[in-house]
Amino acid sequence: MTRLRVGLIGTGPWATQTHAPVLAAHPDATLSGIWGRRPQTAADLANAHATTAYEDLDELFAASDAIAFAVPPDVQAPLAERAAAAGRHLLLDKPIATSPEAARTLAAAVAKAGVASVVFFTLRFAPPMAAWLADRSQEGPWFTARADWYSSFFAADGTGAFDSPWRADKGGLWDVGPHALSVLTAVLGEVTAVTAAPGPEDAVHLVLRHESGASSTATLTLRAPAAAEGLVLEFRGEQGTATPPGWGESGWGDSTDAFRSAVAALAQAAGGGKQHPCDVHFGLRVTDVLTEAERQVAARRASELPARSSAQAP
Repeated sequence: MTRLRVGLIGTGPWATQTHAPVLAAHPDATLSGIWGRRPQTAADLANAHATTAYEDLDELFAASDAIAFAVPPDVQAPLAERAAAAGRHLLLDKPIATSPEAARTLAAAVAKAGVASVVFFTLRFAPPMAAWLADRSQEGPWFTARADWYSSFFAADGTGAFDSPWRADKGGLWDVGPHALSVLTAVLGEVTAVTAAPGPEDAVHLVLRHESGASSTATLTLRAPAAAEGLVLEFRGEQGTATPPGWGESGWGDSTDAFRSAVAALAQAAGGGKQHPCDVHFGLRVTDVLTEAERQVAARRASELPARSSAQAP
């Protein structure tokens, strides 16, 4: 199979630590060039991986068969739409956008162009987790499930890891919410209904119904106290309770191995092979669920304001 020429958009930590090194060494791909909003940073990253830095996006598109993205979601969506219109396959980051309009426009552009798409939901591509989820999806029926992400990226006593403006603004719902939805839907099927309630700080509690008839819950935050950090993933059904052995330890979500698998999935799809379930249309469905949850949380927080004001009045 001809190696897929993949251009990279982005020069931040993900691009530097994961995307560029994997693409430069992948057996199914060639890193055809890099474009970034900071030209000198793009040039430095390109030099480190023996490729070309482009200041013109159209030139990057011309040198590539596919484009990988490592930029914030609302920067990604319009650039990916341009890449699809140019006939380039897409390796997108999650979430694909933070508005349903932008996500729907991107999905329509992909469909119109007839290009392949893969969205990099890390856990769906990390080999151990992908295999574990596939096994659980074959067992069933499942009664309920739980997926909680307690992270402290922005807590006062946290590390500030992956500190970025869009994460600080959108919170755990949009950053770790896609991870929770990706693993829950892999086993229980698509989300048919969502109920969302706010917790402290950016915490959001979700109750989900799935097309299989099962229900699930998720708690999502980037501002948990550092001592309260942790991940929970479990499925419950007639066969008992299933949790990945050693869940939360290194390996289950290794980004390098996962991205390597995502590149292979895109190469296969671009070559006319099997399309991965985590495509742009799945990305759109995730955006729709998160948008509805965000709407409900905002409405509930707004309804609490008068009560809080009254309680604080002298």
